[in-house]
Amino acid sequence: MARQDALESGELTDTSYYILLSLVEARHGYLIMKTIEELTDRQVAIGPASMYTTIKKLLKAELIEQLGEDQDKKKTYIATQKGLNLLKKDIQRREKMIQHARGILKWEGDESK
Repeated sequence: MARQDALESGELTDTSYYILLSLVEARHGYLIMKTIEELTDRQVAIGPASMYTTIKKLLKAELIEQLGEDQDKKKTYIATQKGLNLLKKDIQRREKMIQHARGILKWEGDESK
């Protein structure tokens, strides 16, 4: 059975989540990568190949749009309203997953337990 693409099921992979989150404001490719690294204290680094593959999928799903090219031929992207709506839905899904885990583990965030 073919694996369904996460975007088709309305879920974001971690890579698409961070790229979409970074595109709440318009950014070009290099700035997207740097924003994600800074946002995650360098715990998440997305390479160019993975980033542009994901950008193509996000464009196809109409979750982001290309604004054009500036003088340096850098393509700039921004999240669409559809993308922002999915991002908010995915945040709620992730929060629910954390609630489930905390309930099972009886953990409230204290890492020493």
